[in-house]
Parts: sequence; structure tokens; C-alpha cells
Amino acid sequence: MPEVFVENVDAMQHGDRRLITNGRLEIGVFRVGDAFHAFLNSCPHQGGPVCQGKIMPKVEEFLSERKESVGMDFSKEEFHLVCPWHGYEFRFATGAHPGSEQTRIRRFETKVAGGKVYVIV
Repeated sequence: MPEVFVENVDAMQHGDRRLITNGRLEIGVFRVGDAFHAFLNSCPHQGGPVCQGKIMPKVEEFLSERKESVGMDFSKEEFHLVCPWHGYEFRFATGAHPGSEQTRIRRFETKVAGGKVYVIV
């Protein structure tokens, strides 16, 4: 499978993204923490440009023993990509919507070699 050069590792910080085109595919490549993630720039909801959306920490709700909300906070470990058209969220780790594992964005494998980031298409 072909490897497409994206960017030098040092040129991307946490929260950075690059949009690349390979043939008819537009792919968003993200750095979240030390990991790189790549997705097709098409939301399964209505085809929106999902890779142009916000990168946000997952919202976590805390429940009491009686299952009552006692507050919310942002996760320090899990981040979501939010489609700019209708707010659909997807986990960076899996590409899946948090409420439905079957609803997901197409992922591409990434590779880091020689200080460079590549997408496998």
C-alpha cells in the first residue's frame, strides 16, 4: 500500500491538523498528544467536512451512588473530533461515534519514520 508524506513530526504539535489529497481522497491528519490519526474528510451523517471540525476533550459526567449528576469535566486522555456541520462527535482512538460504535469515520493507518509522518492509503 502506498505511503503518502504528510509533514515532518516536529512541525506538528498537539491539536494540529493537515489536510492532504490523494487522488479523489481528502484525508485529515491530526496530532493528538504524541499520536497521529488520519480520517477521510467525510462525515457519515451527511458527508460534511468532518476533518475541518473542532478537536475537543471528551465531556465526562460524574454520578453519585444514586446515579445523580454531581458535575462534569473534560477528559485529560480522550479527545473527539466534532463535525462542523451538525456536531457529530468521533473518538480519535477508534473513529467511532461515542453513542454508536457502528457510526464511524473511515480511518487510515499512519506511520512515523525518519522524523516524517505518512498516511497509508
